[in-house]
Amino acid sequence: MKYLKTYPEKCVGCRACEEACSTMFFKENNREKSCIRITEIENKYQISVCTQCGECIPMCQPEAITKNSLGIVTINKKDCVGCLICVAECPLRVMHYHQNQQAPFKCIACGACAKKCPAGALEIIMEV
Repeated sequence: MKYLKTYPEKCVGCRACEEACSTMFFKENNREKSCIRITEIENKYQISVCTQCGECIPMCQPEAITKNSLGIVTINKKDCVGCLICVAECPLRVMHYHQNQQAPFKCIACGACAKKCPAGALEIIMEV
């Protein structure tokens, strides 16, 4: 299984991860178009990102959400009907939607954010 491991205690709140993500997938620096989100709560940073749990898969009636051989949950934009049930029902609130996009989006553990994190708060893990 492949996933993005987070170390919130190392996060410095620079948001370089959000910029890397939105730039990689949407070609713009826009926090609202980032699959990873950083929030500050009581002078500490919280990192919100998909854990690839797959709880969204059975919710998707057109079966646009699947899990690949690496354990990554993906959304097939061509099959998505835009009902946003996955966004509403995601237990971690890490399935995102932006009004300028046809389909929801989420972390696919690509590693762009981990490469840009200056504090080492993010790491791609591959479990066999």
